[in-house]
Amino acid sequence: MALIEIKNVKKQYASSGDVVEALRGVNISIEVGEFITIMGQSGSGKSTLLSVLGGMNHPTSGEVEMAGVKLYTLPGEILADFRAQKLGFVFQSFNLISYLTAIENVMLPLAIVKMSTQAKKNAARQALERVGLGGKCNRLPNQLSGGEQERVAIARAIVNNPRILLADEPTGNLDSKTGDEVMALFRELNTAGQTVVMVTHNPENGAYSDRTITLKDGMVQ
Repeated sequence: MALIEIKNVKKQYASSGDVVEALRGVNISIEVGEFITIMGQSGSGKSTLLSVLGGMNHPTSGEVEMAGVKLYTLPGEILADFRAQKLGFVFQSFNLISYLTAIENVMLPLAIVKMSTQAKKNAARQALERVGLGGKCNRLPNQLSGGEQERVAIARAIVNNPRILLADEPTGNLDSKTGDEVMALFRELNTAGQTVVMVTHNPENGAYSDRTITLKDGMVQ
């Protein structure tokens, strides 16, 4: 059985009295351990699809099933718990807290987990080591390069060992060389068993994935 099943998902928004169809009947199946890139022009619906997939944006109709669970049948609090336990998120803007060190930023998803502070620090340190930043645990974000900040964001996303890693334009703010390094890191994580779903506008990023899904006008091409 597929890890993720997106079945006839539609998403509509009301805008200035009109109805905007961001997603128009999307069907996608993703297997355990796949690395998927979702591509499309601006306005194609790819970021909307990722937010629906991440349990953050209720579809107008259709189903999102993940690890055998129908996401949008879950009550709000249980859905939030599912997101925290099963999903890791990486965003283009890094979303690091400026006054926290790298290790403190990575520890944030563990705030709701019942484990000792030392165990949380150990888990965060291990995550930073996995992304090549074991020696920079105590740096503040402004003491790190853009590529290093993105690596901290990836470490934060994987610190709780989520089944699925969702990434929205993770190389969008990086130069091409640094972007390639970050993509190689995603590939390494995937090779180690991580299922990855990434939205990107860069066709070169698709070379790192197993499969590219192209969206146009809210539909899979």
